[in-house]
Amino acid sequence: MNQPIKVEKTVTINKPAEELYSFWRNFENLPRFMKHLKSVKVYDDTRESSGQATRSHWITQGLLDGSIEWDTVIIEDQENELISWTSVESAVVENSGRVRFQPAPGNRGTEVKAVTEYKPLGGVIVVAIAKLFGEDPELQIKEDLRRFKMLMEAGEIATTEGQPRGGK
Repeated sequence: MNQPIKVEKTVTINKPAEELYSFWRNFENLPRFMKHLKSVKVYDDTRESSGQATRSHWITQGLLDGSIEWDTVIIEDQENELISWTSVESAVVENSGRVRFQPAPGNRGTEVKAVTEYKPLGGVIVVAIAKLFGEDPELQIKEDLRRFKMLMEAGEIATTEGQPRGGK
């Protein structure tokens, strides 16, 4: 049986909810910090009353340098608080997600809670194989949120890629 996988992670970012929401709400920004996403293209032909596009086309990296594509539609949008989306019926991988923005305790910025849920292609066996290749969904969302925090607070994502390793 193909059971859905649900992953939730939260990070506190020292920025106002309005700024974080605005950046995330433009789904074309997501590949800037979500390493597995190749691209997200927002459609201009399906707009809600606010003028914001509600439908987008996502392309993500698959196993063995392949890619997987699907369309999503925004199902709930509460300005500066919540964005929720789901894949359309024809999607290869059924998935949904939501991100909530709320004030952090002690006036320390904004708590950003991301939740993703999906039914993996090929079920649990494929998930186990993917983890062997470093594609653990829980680690992936944690790292995505860490990069989002860096991008929003520092304006860039710190990386050690291409740098020589330390040692003796």
